[in-house]
Parts: sequence; structure tokens; C-alpha cells
Amino acid sequence: MVDCLKCKHRYRADELDLTKPCPHCGNTAWTEVRQFNMMFKTQLGAAADNSSIAYLRPETAQAIFINFKNVYSTNRVKIPFGIAQIGKAFRNEITPKQFLFRMREFEQMELEWFCKPEDADSFFEYWSQKRYAFYASIGITPEKIRLRPHKPDELAHYSKQCVDVEYEFPFGWKELEGIAHRASFDLQQHSTFSGKDLSVFDEETKISYMPNVIESSVGVDRLFLTLLFDGYREDVIESEERVVLSLHPTIAPIKAAFLPLSKKLNDPMHALYQEVKEKLTIESIFDDNGSIGKRYRRQDEIGTPVCFTYDFESETDHCVTVRNRDTTKQERIAIDQVIPYLHTLLQRG
Repeated sequence: MVDCLKCKHRYRADELDLTKPCPHCGNTAWTEVRQFNMMFKTQLGAAADNSSIAYLRPETAQAIFINFKNVYSTNRVKIPFGIAQIGKAFRNEITPKQFLFRMREFEQMELEWFCKPEDADSFFEYWSQKRYAFYASIGITPEKIRLRPHKPDELAHYSKQCVDVEYEFPFGWKELEGIAHRASFDLQQHSTFSGKDLSVFDEETKISYMPNVIESSVGVDRLFLTLLFDGYREDVIESEERVVLSLHPTIAPIKAAFLPLSKKLNDPMHALYQEVKEKLTIESIFDDNGSIGKRYRRQDEIGTPVCFTYDFESETDHCVTVRNRDTTKQERIAIDQVIPYLHTLLQRG
């Protein structure tokens, strides 16, 4: 790391051209480049001495490797199989910044896929494509997502191959997820230093081997931030500005809103609302407060994909008006088609 001698801003030296002025103040005088420790150091117990030093975990993966043999034997699974988990991780970032993008404490999701060494390269490609497809499945703009392979000088010491899923944030292309071919490094290291044999026995070949691992690692907070960046927009409808959160239907907190045109129509609309909640068990909302236009805007802002409106014609034609959040297009559908309509919407997005 390096500090500006004038404004005291701190930077990672590998992300800065020290021949150019400080991006914050324009000064060209720097401290000496210094090493930094990203591990969170703490003390365990009441006495603070060298025997009580501990470090908070910088990733969640190692607990999976430690418990690999236990999971393998007690669940009676066969290679290949995966273990996934979510939990807190801590890194002593030099400059936490860009809202939720870079923090010292964050939530991490990781999947460790254990396979035979000869299958590892094909599984690496499989999981790279599978994880890339995941982001499309939750509605992230395809043009803003890419897979970037690591160059040889970027690879971590334990990786045979690595690819980053990157998203084009307002502050540039940044890593969203890392997919790594870790070979047998972790299991081998734990086996060596614990004295516990973590290899598995292949009944077909009658040979023991150390499984290889394909890892995908995602920051939950960073993914949440990505969804907000990708879904938020402002536009003008009928000379009126509106804020829209275009979340994919499968991840929108509220899937549908049920809006009686008048409070006199509350009972039949509330009956439909209750039927949908019971049969589809989805999160929906009933709203009869304010003008229909204001209610639409409220649902647009929180990302509700569709709104159903029960009006005075519904009494005779047994239909409701369904309004699409993104296009604002409205169409009439039969009341008995509301549940199939929502089922189809949530299936296809």
C-alpha cells in the first residue's frame, strides 16, 4: 500500500500509477510502498498475549475442506458431489469503498465441487458456464456480464485455472464471482498438517486418490448491490417521471399487487388476493390506499412485476386488468386465469 503525503489518502500500490498525481488531490509525493496484511487479527480470552492471537476467517471454504471426509462418509455420497455454504468472512481492506462493493465484513457463498482429477478440467468449464447462466436467470443484463480468465501472473498459488464473473458497475468492470480450479491443494495441505488421510478409495479401480476441487465464490452483499444497479432506472410515462426497480420476477420481494379501483370493490378483490396467496404461496400485497396511479408508482419503486386491478366492469365481465411494471402495458384477463398467469410469469421470468 502507499499513502499520499498531502491528503493522506491510502491506495493499493498495484492499482495505482505512482508516476501520476494523486487522484484525490493532484499531489505527486508518496510514502514508500509498504506490505499490508488483509487478515483480521484479534485476541481470544481475557489475557492479551502472544498465546491468545487469532485471526478471523478471510473465506468460508476451509471449513468445508476440514469436514470433507466427515460429509463424504456420513452422507454416503459418491464423487463427484458438492458442498455449499454461506457465512461471514472478514478482510482487512485498505480502502473500503463503493457502498457495498468493498467491505471489511461481508457475507460469502461458496460451493466446493469434489471430482476425480481427470474430470476436473471439464467440470471447471461446466461450472464456469453454469454460474454465468445463473446471472441471466435472475435477470441481470447480459451485456453487462462477462467471464474473464485470469492471466498466469494473476493466478493464486493454489489455482490451476481461474475465471472471474465480472459486472459493468458505474465505476467499471469489477469481479462479482470467482470460479477456481483448486486441484487437490486444500485437501492435500489439511491432510499433510493434520496427519489425517483425506483421500478417497475408488471401488472400480481399487486405487485411492485425492479429489480435485472446483470452487465458485460469491459475495452476497456484492450480488445484492449488482441487482440494485442493474434494476434501478428512471423514466417518463405520460409526462410524469417515475422510478422503477426492474427486478426479475423470481427475485422480486413482492410478486404481485392487487388493487381495487374503489374501496367499494375491496371484498371481491381481497377474496382473489387471498386465493392467490393460498394456492401459489407467493409474497403479494393488497393496496387500496390512494389513487390507482399513485399505487402503480409505489409498486414500480419496490419492483413488483405486475399489478391486478379490479374495477366496476369486473362485476359483469369477470375480468381484471393486469399491468406490466416495465412496459406499463395493460390487458384484460379472466379472473380464473390470474393464478395460471402468475404461475407462467414466475416460471419464465
